[in-house]
Amino acid sequence: MQISTSVGPRKESEESRGKSIFPTGQMLPFVLVTAIFFLWGMSNNLTDILVQQFKKSFELSLIQAQLVQTAVFLAYGTMAIPAALIMRKFGYKSGMLIGLSTFGIGTLLFWPAGVIGQYLPFLLALFLVGCGSSILETACNPFMAQFGDPATSERRLNFAQAFNPPGTITGVLVGTWFIFSGVEKSPAQVAAMKTAGTYAAYLHSEIMRVVPTYVVLGLVVLALAFTISRVHFPVMLNTEETEGGDQGSFKALLQYPHLIFAVITQFIYVGAQISTWSTFIPYMKTYTTVSEKEAGYFLTGTLIALALGRIISTPLMRFISPARMMAVYALFNIALLAVGILRPGIVGTWAILGTSFFMSIMFPTIFALGVKGLGPNTKLGGSLLVMAIMGGAIFPPLMAFITRSTGSLALGYTLPLLSYVVVALYGFTGSRLNRSDIAAAPEVI
Repeated sequence: MQISTSVGPRKESEESRGKSIFPTGQMLPFVLVTAIFFLWGMSNNLTDILVQQFKKSFELSLIQAQLVQTAVFLAYGTMAIPAALIMRKFGYKSGMLIGLSTFGIGTLLFWPAGVIGQYLPFLLALFLVGCGSSILETACNPFMAQFGDPATSERRLNFAQAFNPPGTITGVLVGTWFIFSGVEKSPAQVAAMKTAGTYAAYLHSEIMRVVPTYVVLGLVVLALAFTISRVHFPVMLNTEETEGGDQGSFKALLQYPHLIFAVITQFIYVGAQISTWSTFIPYMKTYTTVSEKEAGYFLTGTLIALALGRIISTPLMRFISPARMMAVYALFNIALLAVGILRPGIVGTWAILGTSFFMSIMFPTIFALGVKGLGPNTKLGGSLLVMAIMGGAIFPPLMAFITRSTGSLALGYTLPLLSYVVVALYGFTGSRLNRSDIAAAPEVI
């Protein structure tokens, strides 16, 4: 059975308008998986706090401090495909349990890392946290896209992803309150403490401030893993639903140009998002007179903007093509980042903050469009889209390198500006590739 090629953005919106995004009779697993979106959002944006905290407590350069992001997001490139192979064999639920356990163990390792008091053990713990997050994203994103009516997959995934921003907001607030001490020593005070032999103890106390937050987070994650292990998941999305049939292959993914374009776009978009946020506090410290804690509250504002973007935009997708909306949002971000580059200071700060509103729908929309129509190849295709999150490992140190080379932190934001050009191109052309691919492939019944 073939799908008609005449379906356009307006027709797609009309078809999904009266359909529910929620799975019938399966709300408990839906709610528990949605909670995972909250927790990994909390973890991912705590790293923005860690960049500044480790820069201070380990006396690092900005490039060295950005290795925090590299450690976390490099794990996505390492674990996404193995995670997909595990889930192809054992199902989404098993993948979620493995991901939560790995995530929880990584956060608990912050305790011995703090006792050791060196940067490398923290990076290794963060890499393990990133491995867990990678497995969770490989499981949860395609699970949500498939967990209900296919006509509402973009809306359903955007709904679940809407719980990610409250997690990121919680993470940044917790980091601002419990990790940032609010104590910022002047050069004269540092020199006096070094003379008195108390400076090393002060730095170690700053390092240890990160430990309680991560240990508590790890315990919550492991408790959620135990709860999910006791809940029944739908068989068609949980176990070897394709055993004895077509389980998909990586070679088959080459037949879907809309997926390949989505993977490239996701890599570039995530790189833009992570580099924008992880450089936000250093930007404010360079061009304004705010303290660390005040900058932390501004960073929270970027995440509130992201949450508002999801809340406002997701219902509008009933009437507007998600791909077209994403493309227009990318154009807005190009303009706002231009302001941030040309007017560094409080005006530029507010402009960069505003980009988060328009980031809101990009990740879930790219993901949902990328896996649409893949049938038995969905798990493997989803793993490539999660692997693309590795852009978050590459872009922050690259942005720091541009800053050092040009002598201007503001000019570093040229990198995410150019990234949104690619996102806009995908939004305007990717949906047409998507419909063409689906029309050329047999419908999965």
